[in-house]
Amino acid sequence: MSVVVITGASAGVGRAAARAFAEAGYDVGLIARGRAGLTGAESEVRAAGRRALVLPLDVADAAAVEAAADRVEEVLGPIDVWVNNAMLSVFSPIAEMAPDEYRRVTEVTYLGYVHGTLAAYRRMTQRDRGTIVQVGSALAYRSIPLQSAYCAAKHAMVGFTDSLRCELIHDHSSVRVTVVNMPALNTPQFDWVRSRLHGRGQPVPPIFQPEVAARAIVHAAEHPRRELQVGRSTWLALWGQKLAPGILDWYLGRTGYASQQTDQPEDPDRPDNLAAPLDEAADHGAHGRFDDRSETWSPALQLTMHRGAVVAAASAVSAAGLALLVAGAARSRAA
Repeated sequence: MSVVVITGASAGVGRAAARAFAEAGYDVGLIARGRAGLTGAESEVRAAGRRALVLPLDVADAAAVEAAADRVEEVLGPIDVWVNNAMLSVFSPIAEMAPDEYRRVTEVTYLGYVHGTLAAYRRMTQRDRGTIVQVGSALAYRSIPLQSAYCAAKHAMVGFTDSLRCELIHDHSSVRVTVVNMPALNTPQFDWVRSRLHGRGQPVPPIFQPEVAARAIVHAAEHPRRELQVGRSTWLALWGQKLAPGILDWYLGRTGYASQQTDQPEDPDRPDNLAAPLDEAADHGAHGRFDDRSETWSPALQLTMHRGAVVAAASAVSAAGLALLVAGAARSRAA
């Protein structure tokens, strides 16, 4: 019997991941602020025949995260996998951002990962086993305009995780840590985050359904590697940043504002989830409002998930081709 804990489990990627882990045979600890969303996630886990434990809390509270880890091990058993996924963002030009907004996004999107990692690692290291999955983003490596707080927090998460990897190697630990970098996803966050945009926020196409992300997370938990990139756009962002960051600065400066907004006007008075959850009373599920524009399958993800088979097939084809060339050359000499 395996046990996973997922933060940000009430909606979006975390909600889809909770279902995916339950279907893969895991009992699931569910952490988030929104009680209605957590109840919905609990029902879906139980429908898959697995146990669920609802843990309503804010991951910015380190003591609450630590207590939740204790509760999971008391009720469900030793934690095998911990998925850090909870996030907040603010869509706004930097000139209009407030210091408290940067603080709050950092508390959840960066320090929430630190708190979850510490809680998991303290328990896993005693048993010398377990996997920590950090749900990352292409924006952890290539920042875009209008999301400076979120991009900075994701960059910080990468720095923290790289340090952790080095220490795990030094300690000869069998605990694994892996980062799954996500593309644009169809989640409810675009109607939840605080926004100063003129148009309603949208993920930058191509857009993928959260189930694509969930499949990648489960795969990374069971076949941990240093990083797993989800979607062709993530690959392009990472390689573009390595090869031509200045060109990307120019390109995103010209296109990054329009690509993150729809033609529909944003309501400047709508509530947001920066201080309090929007799924406290109503369950919004995993999907956002972009179902008709979202892809349910990623060829790039399938290739990277099964890269061993791909390399073996390519090697076999190359060997066969080489054998044909050698045979052809032999026939030519014989003639």
